Amino acid sequence: MKKLGLGTKVFIGFVIGILLGLIFKEKILIIKPIGDIFLTLIKMIVVPLIFFSITSGIFSIGDVQKLKKIGTKTLIYYIGTTLIAGGIGLLVAHIFKPGNGIDIDSIKTSSEYKAANIPTFGETILGLFPSNPVQALAEGNLMQIIIFSIFLGISIVLVGNKSVTFRHFFEEGTQVMYKMTGIIMAFSPIGVAALMACTIGEYGLKIFGPLGKFILVDYIGLISVIILMYLFMLKFIAKIPLSKFFKSIGKIWVVTASTTSSSGTLPVTISVTKEDFKVKEELAQFTLPIGATMNMNGAVVYYSAAIIFVSQIYGIDMPISQQLLVILMTTLISVGSPGIPGGGIVMTIMLLTTLGLPMEIVGMIAGIYRIIDMGHTSLNVTGDVVSTLCIARSENMIEDEQLNVNKINDIKY
Repeated sequence: MKKLGLGTKVFIGFVIGILLGLIFKEKILIIKPIGDIFLTLIKMIVVPLIFFSITSGIFSIGDVQKLKKIGTKTLIYYIGTTLIAGGIGLLVAHIFKPGNGIDIDSIKTSSEYKAANIPTFGETILGLFPSNPVQALAEGNLMQIIIFSIFLGISIVLVGNKSVTFRHFFEEGTQVMYKMTGIIMAFSPIGVAALMACTIGEYGLKIFGPLGKFILVDYIGLISVIILMYLFMLKFIAKIPLSKFFKSIGKIWVVTASTTSSSGTLPVTISVTKEDFKVKEELAQFTLPIGATMNMNGAVVYYSAAIIFVSQIYGIDMPISQQLLVILMTTLISVGSPGIPGGGIVMTIMLLTTLGLPMEIVGMIAGIYRIIDMGHTSLNVTGDVVSTLCIARSENMIEDEQLNVNKINDIKY
């Protein structure tokens, strides 16, 4: 076992967890605290890891003009891919019609979830900026932490040599956080096994009830994003061999599927992007933490599919203009969601409320949300990595060993 890589060990834990859940069913929930402790430890390191890595990543890039260029590309890629993913989610939902044939009487008529106040566009944008960075750090408001880290990193660059002490502090702090991350991730096979065992033990085959078709369509939408968008980006923009990509991204998927947290998976995402794809550390430290907070390609597929799902159940025809509004709203929500507690369920209620659609279905979706959220998180993080690879290629911040081998062979022959 000592000779196996961490990714292999995590995958073994993933499989063992599924088997334990199927064998022991709900009795396996006795080991739930083990998975909860693992998740808590990951959450413990996320805030300081993002704070140190983004700040040091920015001043490591050094050139303010280059930083501006990379920052602009990051926003374009993240917002652009989110819009496209939302469109794909709508298209798939229209093709497979998950809401057709669902008996309205089988839907719970009540839900313990209440609609939250819907923030305006201005409130959402204002909420991204911290009035008190210390409070943002204490509350774990990731988007506000990112904004403060960006300003701090840029300020260190502008101050120049006078900020040497600050540079050393953040550089050493980043290395300390990486070491702490390594210690915690050494226990990830056990944590992943416990999380998957409890998930399978709790839900089992019950998930394939009235919502079975919706779950299936949701995952078809996620796979469609990979096929229609990511494969194109990888082949023609990032120029990464697909076999190499899927071999490495699998190490991340086993963690995203068990933790269902983009931020919680961040240590693994950064590690794989640097070590497997050879992306320069300063770029990975800058783009990936931002992506973990605002780039929600998988989430918008779900939001789009859920809206069409509900409208089909109740026979409500949505005009094209309203469907385009769904895409824009889900993109905006994916950026502002870190400041709104409750995750995808609360976001679903907000969208249904805004569009004037019934909310009775939300209670059932909440019951199986972890199952579908495994796919959402996996696609969210995959989008972060794919966009980072594209940016790295365009900025010559990736070491492509295969291309170097090909160049050597061309010279020989």
